[in-house]
Amino acid sequence: MVDYLIRRVFGLVPVFFGITVVSFLVIHLAPGKPTDIQTSLNPKVSFEARLRLEKLYGMDKPIHARYLNWLKRVVCFDFGRSYVDDRPVSAKIIERIPVTLLINVSSLIIILAIGIPLGVISATRRGSFLDKSTTVFAFIGFSTPEFWLALLLMSLFSITLGWLPISGITSLDFEYFGFFGKAADVVKHLILPVCISAFAGLAGMSRYMRASMISVIRQDYIRTARAKGLKESDVIYKHALKNAILPVITILGLSIPGLIGGSVIFESIFAIPGMGRLFYESVMARDYPTIMGILSIGAMLTLLGNLLADIAYFYADPRIRVV
Repeated sequence: MVDYLIRRVFGLVPVFFGITVVSFLVIHLAPGKPTDIQTSLNPKVSFEARLRLEKLYGMDKPIHARYLNWLKRVVCFDFGRSYVDDRPVSAKIIERIPVTLLINVSSLIIILAIGIPLGVISATRRGSFLDKSTTVFAFIGFSTPEFWLALLLMSLFSITLGWLPISGITSLDFEYFGFFGKAADVVKHLILPVCISAFAGLAGMSRYMRASMISVIRQDYIRTARAKGLKESDVIYKHALKNAILPVITILGLSIPGLIGGSVIFESIFAIPGMGRLFYESVMARDYPTIMGILSIGAMLTLLGNLLADIAYFYADPRIRVV
């Protein structure tokens, strides 16, 4: 197991650098420069001032030299400073992570807590009204745009009924609340974003679980367990579920980058200061250091998620263990 982990970790290093090279090239080959936003709308900025600004940002160097300079800083865990406000990129990212983590971890818990049992019940009762209802729900979940659903729920619960706040994560008088008042206020602000974030994922998880469970309960060992007189609940939840849940491990591994990356759509609609909104604002401002910082973290988390999924498979399924 240790040798396998060492090989996997060393194999991830060139993949990570390959991802950063492609990301760096795509960003810098896109039309426009960071200096254009600061100089194009100001007629008083001279050509010499524009050149000095490009030199300050290192834009006067060849693209390979810029990448090597960026790579030297990243090796020391320094993502540089933002072009927008000259703040360290790492500080901006750390400032936004808690909110994004809170929303996405909460939605992931809801997805697992509801999606897995729903998929199991749907698989064991194929053709029933519940199975058909979950199928319709899955199609609706996959086809409903997040922004459209967000606007509908905001109109209903925030404007029409006035039950929930319409944007942000805290109220204006948040600092005057007590501990429980602050907690309740944050919960009220996060109900809509969490529900919208979990909606599509819940539909997908229930479908994955249903398909996997149907495949497992057709196996010979399940038929043997039933022939031995075991209770149906023991057959399903003690024998079938253990193997049927293996695809969920892969989904969880791929979900790790999303826990940090956030969602540009609902964070922008609800004015939530999270990682998704930071990435969108950075792209609009052509803030290359912040964009590369977020993309690098996303790449590392993607590779880490795949590694954790492989480790989980190693322990969950003896058939694929590496000797």
